[in-house]
Amino acid sequence: MSFKHIVRIAGVDIEGELSLVHGLSKIKGVGPQIARACALKLGLNPKTKIGYLSDEDVERIEDFLRDPVKYGVPPWMVNRRKDYETGLDRHLIGSDLILAARQDIEREIKIRSWRGVRHSLGLKVRGQRTHTTGRVGPVVGVTKGKTKQ
Repeated sequence: MSFKHIVRIAGVDIEGELSLVHGLSKIKGVGPQIARACALKLGLNPKTKIGYLSDEDVERIEDFLRDPVKYGVPPWMVNRRKDYETGLDRHLIGSDLILAARQDIEREIKIRSWRGVRHSLGLKVRGQRTHTTGRVGPVVGVTKGKTKQ
């Protein structure tokens, strides 16, 4: 079995020295939990170096990452539950994840929901405090007004 210094999985170059779980976590949309589930469901050792994976193993990993629910992963582990368009539990990775998030924000802006209005105004969306934080622009500090002489 030959060692590869760089392995391409799901369109991302991953160093061969990394363990399987840590290396898969470098892919956008794949965290340590889903990476460990991938290794265990496919019968791979989570501590295996990515450089020692065969081409068949890489293909199986890519297939798993496209649809983990098909391999028996519980729906609460996927990152897109009850997708807006399809209603299915999906797991998105890479540019698909970025595109779906952007479409969600555009949809909220279009329907003028509270979150959409906050996004369009460039304000905080999730209920954070805005009085003292999140200020943008050159004037940030508090200045003292002119005093009467």
